[in-house]
Amino acid sequence: MNSKPGGLKFQITNTACHNSFPIFTFYDIHMLIISSQETNPCFNLAAEEYLLKNVPGDCFMLYRNRPSIIVGKHQNALSEINYRYVRENNIPVVRRLSGGGTVFHDPGNLNFSFVMNGEAGKLVDFRKFTRPILDVLQQLGIEARFEGRNNLTIGGLKFSGNAEHVYKNRVLHHGTLLYSTTIGNLTEALKPGTARYTDRAVKSVPGRVTNISQHLREPMDLETFSDRIIDHVRYLHPESIFYEFNDEETEGIRELARDKYATWEWNFGYSPSYALQNDLRLNDKFFPFLLEVEKGFISKFSITEGPFTGAGKEKIEGALVGIPHEEKQVRARLSGLNVQELEHSKTLDEFITGLF
Repeated sequence: MNSKPGGLKFQITNTACHNSFPIFTFYDIHMLIISSQETNPCFNLAAEEYLLKNVPGDCFMLYRNRPSIIVGKHQNALSEINYRYVRENNIPVVRRLSGGGTVFHDPGNLNFSFVMNGEAGKLVDFRKFTRPILDVLQQLGIEARFEGRNNLTIGGLKFSGNAEHVYKNRVLHHGTLLYSTTIGNLTEALKPGTARYTDRAVKSVPGRVTNISQHLREPMDLETFSDRIIDHVRYLHPESIFYEFNDEETEGIRELARDKYATWEWNFGYSPSYALQNDLRLNDKFFPFLLEVEKGFISKFSITEGPFTGAGKEKIEGALVGIPHEEKQVRARLSGLNVQELEHSKTLDEFITGLF
């Protein structure tokens, strides 16, 4: 993603201006426009939180991520994804700071963020923060609309989902813009599996989607489209300047990305408690099981039917209680059990995959 050519960029080392009284900080007179060159979803989500909690002024950021799944803060991550597809394609699943539903990111999807100060009780305003995007699209001849609580659509097809998070007197609004996303990958990654989850988590609402690029009168690459958005934001905020994170800020963001957004504890362990039922195939036979999880850890595992009996059944059920519902740890625990029915690696793989 390219910053607007010719744009003046700043790195702030001293924010206070002491020329006169009253004292105004740098952030009182400028809106920061940031065009992130990172494609790591953990870094970019951490950057949003860093701006929200550490930078006092208003900010606007654009970024793209490599293929990844971003789940809402209050969702059950495993129930929102096609686990086998995600695992086979090594797609990271990252939980964001805001609520709402699950979205798919890839380089054809442009993400935008506003971090703004405001008045308590009046911070949440989806229409306000999506209006600049609609303005740009209408300038390009696309009849886009705001629909429902937080979606942007073209001809009834969704191209943008939006979410917000309030922190003190500040709000983070961020949204996706499907521009040239590989829709087939999006559909496959978010396709529900056969497992049946029971929980109180926020559920995503599936809908038909479209790419913005399909509706343009003339072809335009994503970088040019990004510049059009930045131009319009600068028009709405004449005081805005381009900004790059300094070394100290970059290190703070990387630390937050590493210690929070890249961890299993945040991305999966934070999920609300849930129960998982599935009919597992093993040696061409099917048998049901019940698995219960609290704060990411397995609290109960019960095989209700199937080939496991007696000591072998008790050994398997007891081995999983108390460990994280995470494939590597489940595999490590089951691999050392020496249960006859799980001796073959193919059988073990089938068993473990069925637990997710």
